[in-house]
Amino acid sequence: MLVPTFGAGGQETYARALVDGTAVLTLSDVRPSARPVRVPVARFTGPADPVDLRVLARARGPVLDVGCGPGRMVAAALRTGLPALGVDVSRTAVRLAHAAGLPVLRRSVFEPLPAGPGFGTVLLLDGNIGIGGSPGRLLDRCRALSAPGGTVLVEVDADPDVDHAFTGVLRSDDGGSSEPFPWAHVGRTALTRHATRAGLALVRPWTDEGRCFVELVRGA
Repeated sequence: MLVPTFGAGGQETYARALVDGTAVLTLSDVRPSARPVRVPVARFTGPADPVDLRVLARARGPVLDVGCGPGRMVAAALRTGLPALGVDVSRTAVRLAHAAGLPVLRRSVFEPLPAGPGFGTVLLLDGNIGIGGSPGRLLDRCRALSAPGGTVLVEVDADPDVDHAFTGVLRSDDGGSSEPFPWAHVGRTALTRHATRAGLALVRPWTDEGRCFVELVRGA
């Protein structure tokens, strides 16, 4: 049985937004009382911005970008001389990445990947800690893909205490919507708890232009 994925199905709001590059999307819990969250598709489809590049400055290769979209972080890593690979389940995102000549696989992070001795850095940006609705399982997988001493760089929710797994729907400003899919919002404090259980240690949290990040490290 196929697991529903971010923004897929329905009116294919995510795929259409990636092609358009400027569409306004919101991610909502199917429960009507929950607050919707804006999804910055224009950031996904554009080049890495200064905040992205400062995140990447903490990375060592090879880099794995989980939920890479059209591959802006993969492209930025390659430009800095870091070997990099992206994975994404979106057919449209991967097609756009391939059109740009980027090494991106259409694959779930939970499927087999060409990890070799392990990745020096795993990226979970743009809220991708929410993939699958189980942050603990995702961090377990990231640890397994990391080399000893490797890092996992995670973009987290601005609310440090939020730890909310839910069934989400992606909606566009023209009324389109995706099929429901499992997702999660996780803040810094909650992420640290999940990371500890996954065998990852907190190195440092930081905030940059309103975006919040955590650096985790795998032990030897």
